[in-house]
Amino acid sequence: MKPYYWESEHGNFGDDLNLWLWDFLLPGFREVHPDVLLVGVGTVLNRALLPEEGRKLVLGSGFGYGSLPDMQDRSLWDIRCVRGPLTAEKVGVPVDLGVIDPAVLVADMPEFANLPKRHKQSFVPHWESAVAGLWPAICAMAGLHYIDPRGEAKDVIRQIAQSELIVAESMHGAILADAFRVPWVAVSTSDSINSFKWRDWASTVGVEHKPRRIPISTRAEAIIKGARFWGVDYDRQGVAAVAVAPERVEEGDVAVAQMAHKPGLRLAAKQVLAAPSTLALWQASRARPQLSTDARLSERKARLYDVLEDVRRDYL
Repeated sequence: MKPYYWESEHGNFGDDLNLWLWDFLLPGFREVHPDVLLVGVGTVLNRALLPEEGRKLVLGSGFGYGSLPDMQDRSLWDIRCVRGPLTAEKVGVPVDLGVIDPAVLVADMPEFANLPKRHKQSFVPHWESAVAGLWPAICAMAGLHYIDPRGEAKDVIRQIAQSELIVAESMHGAILADAFRVPWVAVSTSDSINSFKWRDWASTVGVEHKPRRIPISTRAEAIIKGARFWGVDYDRQGVAAVAVAPERVEEGDVAVAQMAHKPGLRLAAKQVLAAPSTLALWQASRARPQLSTDARLSERKARLYDVLEDVRRDYL
C-alpha cells in the first residue's frame, strides 16, 4: 500500500506529514496490498489529482477544489472516513463518516509528547502567503514567532506545539494547534483561502470558522492570489485591474514608492506598505482565541481509532 498526498513544489507540512504519519498509525501498511493507494490527509478528493486506475482506501481525506472523481465503484473505492460532514455530503456517504482530519493523531506520537513551550505567539501562514509575502519581517514587527509552513513537517509541528498561541492562516496550523491544545485564532488574507475545507474540519470539533481579515503584505503576494493590494486588483498573471477605490494616492504613499527605487531603502519601503498587515496581525494575536473542548476532540479521535482498527483487521 502506498500513501498518496499532494506534493507542493514549495513544500507544505500539512500534506508532507503523510510521509510518516501512516507508518505510526498503520505499521506495516507499506508491505501489503501494493495495488491499493492510501488516500489520507489533505484536500485531495479531486479528479485532477487522483489517478483513475487502481484501488483506493480513503482515510480522512477532504474535498474542496475542482470536481470529485467518480467514486461509485465500491470495488475500487473503499471509503472508511472523510475529513468532515461537508465532504461526506459531497461524496454521497453517511454524514457520520465525516469523522475528523487524521492529522489530529500526530499529537499522540511519542516524539511530540511533553514539548516545552518556547514561543508566546506564533503565526502560520498559508503556503501561498509564505511564498511571496513579507511575513517574517511582519511577525518581527508585530511581536510574533514566524512558522514557515514550507519547512520540514516535523519541525513545523514542533514549533506549533511549543507555542502558547497560534494565529493560523494555514488550516493545518489550526488543526495541529487544536490537537496539541494550543489556543488558536483563524485569519485570512484573501478569498483564495478555502472556507469550505475549514468549515468541514471545524464542524467535527464543534467550533466555528470565523477568520479575521489580514491585508495582503506585498504586491507579489497579491499577484499570486489574484487579489487586491493598496487599492489595486491584480489577476494571477500580474496584470493590474482598475483601482477599486476612488481615493487618490496620498503624497506620503508617493514618497514610499520613490523609496523603493533605492536599493538600500527597498525593504523599508515594503515594511511601510505592509503596515496595515502588521497592525492587523498584531490585533489578531490579541483577539479571543478558539479551542475545541477536550471531550469533543477525544470523542472524534476515538471514532477515528475505531476506523483504523477496522482497517487493520481488513487489510493487515
